[in-house]
Amino acid sequence: MKIADVILWPGTKMCERLGVDPTSDAGLIRSMFNMIFYLVVILGGMWAFMG
Repeated sequence: MKIADVILWPGTKMCERLGVDPTSDAGLIRSMFNMIFYLVVILGGMWAFMG
């Protein structure tokens, strides 16, 4: 398993759950899900660290 597969895993799993091909649309849907996932994780971590 490559490091890219690990980083893209959340978006891939969300696409599979919704029945969308993760590689369709050049992976833009998967990228959107990854950005949302990592945004929540990073902001949550910053909020916990700063608060």
